[in-house]
Amino acid sequence: MEQFKVNQFQLSNIKFKKEKKMKLDKIYEEKVYAGVLGKLIGVYLGRPFEQWSHERIIEELGKINYYVNDQLNVPLVVTDDDITGTFTFLRALRENNFDPNITPKQIGQSWLNNLIENKTVLWWGGRGHSAEDTAFQNLKAGIHAPMSGSIKTNGKVVAEQIGAQIFIDGWALIAPGDPEKAVDLAKRAASVSHDGEAIVGAQMVAAMESLAFIESDINKIINEAKKYIPDSSLIYRIIGELQDKRAGNSDWMQAREFQAENYGYDKYLGGCHMIPNHAIIILSLLFGDDDLQKTLMIVNTAGHDTDCNSGNVGCIMGIKDGLEGLTKGPDYLSPIQDRMYCPTANGGETQTDALTEAYKVINTAKKMNNEEMIFPKNGARFNFEMPGSVQGWRSNLKNDKNISTVVENTSYESKIGNRALEIKFDRVAPGVCSEALVDVFFPQELHELTGLAREKFMQSYNFISCPLLYSGQSIEAEILFQSNLKSAITVTCFINIFGKDDSYERINSEKMILIPNKSNNVNWKIPSTEGNPITQVGFAIESEEISSGSLILNYLTFTGEPNCKFYKPSHIGGHKRGVKPSKAVMWKSSWVNAVDKWDSGERTFRICKDSGRGIIITGSDLWKNYKVTSNIAIQRVKTGGLAVRVQGLNRYYGLVINASNKLQLVKVINDVMVLKEIDFNLEYYKNYSLSLKIENNKLSGFLDNDKVLEYEDTSNVLENGAMGLIVEDGTMVTDEIIVE
Repeated sequence: MEQFKVNQFQLSNIKFKKEKKMKLDKIYEEKVYAGVLGKLIGVYLGRPFEQWSHERIIEELGKINYYVNDQLNVPLVVTDDDITGTFTFLRALRENNFDPNITPKQIGQSWLNNLIENKTVLWWGGRGHSAEDTAFQNLKAGIHAPMSGSIKTNGKVVAEQIGAQIFIDGWALIAPGDPEKAVDLAKRAASVSHDGEAIVGAQMVAAMESLAFIESDINKIINEAKKYIPDSSLIYRIIGELQDKRAGNSDWMQAREFQAENYGYDKYLGGCHMIPNHAIIILSLLFGDDDLQKTLMIVNTAGHDTDCNSGNVGCIMGIKDGLEGLTKGPDYLSPIQDRMYCPTANGGETQTDALTEAYKVINTAKKMNNEEMIFPKNGARFNFEMPGSVQGWRSNLKNDKNISTVVENTSYESKIGNRALEIKFDRVAPGVCSEALVDVFFPQELHELTGLAREKFMQSYNFISCPLLYSGQSIEAEILFQSNLKSAITVTCFINIFGKDDSYERINSEKMILIPNKSNNVNWKIPSTEGNPITQVGFAIESEEISSGSLILNYLTFTGEPNCKFYKPSHIGGHKRGVKPSKAVMWKSSWVNAVDKWDSGERTFRICKDSGRGIIITGSDLWKNYKVTSNIAIQRVKTGGLAVRVQGLNRYYGLVINASNKLQLVKVINDVMVLKEIDFNLEYYKNYSLSLKIENNKLSGFLDNDKVLEYEDTSNVLENGAMGLIVEDGTMVTDEIIVE
């Protein structure tokens, strides 16, 4: 087919006028949440048999009417590029002041900030094979988008693979009822890694999703969306042919045979081409009879890149039918419990959920439209402020006396919101408690995998994460005991940490006596965990008498700055040559590792980056004003030191020792800017006490406890973020890092 430019087409025949754009109101907010849930449902349905042929699916699984992960002995909720990429790439707007005219170059720079090479988000299939990996290598080499993903740079086969489509949903979610804007943003985002028909397919999906906010008839949505793509494109022609097949015919299997015969995988080169997969998306929507279960059954049973296709379809259907539509068929929502993982260089955003990501999308749209952002319940991390949302909370899987505990969302009117989490317990008595908890670092379900299931998981996308909570911070919550009985219950807030051999060790708050129907505030400052990461937060309910009722959790959040030390926990033991080290690894896994080597033998942190700048990171976006101190020895580096307010690989403030005998305060936003420096006589292998303090927009650098550098940043200030150790072109060591 003759190559075309995707921006050379007219939009004069569009029927949807500007006044039909959707308001960013409560209806919009719920549709965004439903779209995010639909994306998760679709991906989790298709993930276990990704890339299976239609014939194999029918033979081994039959028609896919529900989750089949148990049949294939794999977890349901896993890390997946389709989810992570979708919600990570939208961060480019946040990193560029929500500029509606964001450029492909800026989106590409966000890739370099958030992606850890060979570890996160992408299918790292190799340059010249994986379109995304190829584009990443181009970006790293200084070839900016859109040239990084162009046919001219990478060739037609690589440029027209599927990735442009699978990551596009977020850009449509911020353009409700405005398909013209959605396809424009889709082109900008997709051109980082793709070109040609791949961009057209992404634009078609974005247009359908944008229209789904304001139109409920899927056939009208497809017809209108077509007007936003070039009529000279192959995608346009395929859609028309499938529409013809649907006219007067309800046999989707017959249409699938037509697709396979004319637009099957065998007709296109490359690992995962756009055309066969886009055809299956359109086919499922046309033959799904506006029914979520049937539409998802078709898109998954048809085969090919099932998690990608099913994710796009689930998002479209979620937006179109809203939260109510997601509950009309089988219960897709209870098994996933809102859970999702987005492992990137921003490890504090890995452990997340559908509601949290939905509000990020909503606020991005609001900021782009100069509207006030919303933070339910004063920005509480767990606010439950959408129907059905549990944000990953569940009954404790490890408590075998907890079988009568049910966790669900409920209507609950308060001064700050309308919904809450209800923890229902039945016949709690001496020796029988009820517990509910949430993962805040590494998911229990994945941590406990064994055998083939663990092997399969470890072969998929890496789980890289930082805890959401650290020593020195506080847990704040509002709870209420609801019961018709008059007797009180005892409630304890707790955290679970990874201790010896990475087993769970519990730390409890003081016990609280709750009487029925009276609101109670929780404020618990987290004590030292002795270098062990916090992985769960929960509540335990006990009673001296037989008691049933509900614990209403209105909200729970984390506040304050950390006050903690990072070092090798005592249960690891000292380094001894020839002796196998402890099997405990979670203390180290609580850091984002973006260096080439991290040896924690004789020294806790011996980090090396052979070429270029590397960093290890821990913390979250809650961190704002704090001080980081460490005794650092430089073995041989270009630069090495401390970082604060880290927002990825290329966004942070630093205090670094430079091999050119300078001690520098630096600011990194894509490029390194030296804010202030002094002469410094570097001696290799000598310990230097460095401290970097950030307070509001004022930076202070300390050398051996003396303040030697100061700078007040007044432009494009990095307002919050994690901490880290920076190393460039060499090796640096330290045993302990103090944050206070």
